[in-house]
Amino acid sequence: MSSSVRTRTPAQVQSRKRLERWLLNDSSQPTAHQPATERTQSWWKVMCLTGVDYFSTLGYQPAIAAAAAGVLSPLATLILVAVTLFGALPVYKRVASESPRGEGSIAMLEKLLPKWRGKIFVLVLLGFAATSFLITMTLSAADASAHLVENPFAPTWLHGQEILITVIFLALLSVVFLRGFREAIGIAVAIVAVFLVLNLVVVAVAVGQIVAQDGIVTDWWTALTTQHGNPLIMVGLAVLIFPRLALGLSGFETGVVVMPQIDGKPGDTEENPAGRIAGAHKLLTSAALIMSGFLIASSFVTTLLIPAEAFEEGGPANGRALAYLAHLYLGDGFGTVYDISTISILWFAGASAMTGLLNLVPRYLPRYGMAPAWAKAVRPLVLVITLIAILVTFFFKADVEAQGGAYATGVLALITSASVAVTLSAHRRHQRGRTIGFGIATIVFVLTTAVNMVERPDGLKIATCFILGIIVISFISRSRRAFELRATSIRMDEAALSFVSAQDDGDILLIAHEPKRLSGSAYRHKLQHACAVSHFPDTARPLFIEVTVDDSSDFETELRVRGVVRHGFRILEVHSSNVPNTIAAVMLHIRDITGLMPHVYFRWTEGDPVANLFKFLFTGEGEIAPVTREVLRAAEPDVTRRPWVHVG
Repeated sequence: MSSSVRTRTPAQVQSRKRLERWLLNDSSQPTAHQPATERTQSWWKVMCLTGVDYFSTLGYQPAIAAAAAGVLSPLATLILVAVTLFGALPVYKRVASESPRGEGSIAMLEKLLPKWRGKIFVLVLLGFAATSFLITMTLSAADASAHLVENPFAPTWLHGQEILITVIFLALLSVVFLRGFREAIGIAVAIVAVFLVLNLVVVAVAVGQIVAQDGIVTDWWTALTTQHGNPLIMVGLAVLIFPRLALGLSGFETGVVVMPQIDGKPGDTEENPAGRIAGAHKLLTSAALIMSGFLIASSFVTTLLIPAEAFEEGGPANGRALAYLAHLYLGDGFGTVYDISTISILWFAGASAMTGLLNLVPRYLPRYGMAPAWAKAVRPLVLVITLIAILVTFFFKADVEAQGGAYATGVLALITSASVAVTLSAHRRHQRGRTIGFGIATIVFVLTTAVNMVERPDGLKIATCFILGIIVISFISRSRRAFELRATSIRMDEAALSFVSAQDDGDILLIAHEPKRLSGSAYRHKLQHACAVSHFPDTARPLFIEVTVDDSSDFETELRVRGVVRHGFRILEVHSSNVPNTIAAVMLHIRDITGLMPHVYFRWTEGDPVANLFKFLFTGEGEIAPVTREVLRAAEPDVTRRPWVHVG
């Protein structure tokens, strides 16, 4: 009789194992999770890694400013620069000082909000971060495809293929990370250096054109005063337009994420990496100053030299204002070189965003138990992120303008959370002046974020989808991983070791006891019940094990087992995030260090089993006995080596 069950050949099994090893190999990890021996770089080189995200906005920011503000574009850009230098920059310098290992503002807020409130808040912020970084990838790749298609030497058949080209750019980016990202900084330095030099040439030539053309500045000023008249009205309108220019604030969070790549000083320690912090401050300040100069100059020359109709949808300057000037005044040859440089930095901006995601996701979700264990590895994450980015590209049809709202929402939400974090930090340290300064910055960013969400609700909708997706997937994952051993390590003090090593042969008997009932009568009653139900031999000297749940929202914990004597009874005390998984982990540890088989004795938990199971998922207690047995079954497949669970 033939069987329909298909068995794998040895070659297929080996091939699958090789694929699994390759996927789970962390050799391509780009930043904060690299080994300590990984070579660090000078701050200015690392600046280029974050700069591919920050500086790449020059590819589309001047056109967005001109389309949004018209003749007010230079004034609106000045406000953007003021917010950058006097708001975002001080905020993130403080973030860098307080999270020198690249944790960022999310980690600062996580410490301020304990337990489940903190975890939920982090998941919400991760939703905004995912919005910011993913849309950075898709928007930059879409703008790169627009620059490619609009080049005069591009084949005509490329027109209308923007979605396909964007998907190819995203796929190529994933290939870079799948192969390994060791040379990222070197590539970024070359791309950023060429891009900034070319932009400097374009801006200088454009300024020369303005100087050579009599009356062009006067005409602009006349148009400005005619349309708006009162200077206060101009400033007010520019302030209202500012949220639409928030894309020019991107890159600060990435600047903190890449901190572990920065060279420190010989005297740096893990507790006080002063050299790395100083390098991060130089990175953030230099990037902000360079970008501010280019933003002001580019907004001025594009507003004066490019007719308004060219910025309209489908116009030759739409989304590519500086490229338009490069072709107009320096010829199609130089313009093509500029396009190639712009395409390169826009494409590589996705690398900076991918780096941010590859640091944020493994830092939080697996530790919360809210992602599969493989989420700690780079390559599976790269594949998942790339797939999501491709879906986003199809959703937005590779339209740069359509993605602007979602991008600005993610960027502003991260900057707002950072400003809140540093304000609270300064307040806790009783730094009144800094509290006021950071508080003002917080108000500015909160209002800007709110205005952006009202004017461009599509960004909030996309961010909400990411947030809901992360929360739902996180809790499904946590439920699926509920029966894992969660101890990252187990250490027993001398007293605890003496308790478990006092018996040379036989079994080690443990009685589970609630740490809230510490009277002598409670221990005697528990022992009498265990003896009556389980028929202990007269010579048995059982140990009590007590697990105190400190923060049930934690998932992975380091266990410290302390031996104490109370009312003449020997007790193993443990603090953890849950009861059953901790008892199972301690039993396996006792088995491994003594060679004896542990037995644990429980009483049945009163109440509805289903309700108790949900209580376990959220409080770490509840249905303890059967969950302990299930954790042991999952951890030890060999029944002859599995510790025993008794319930009566």
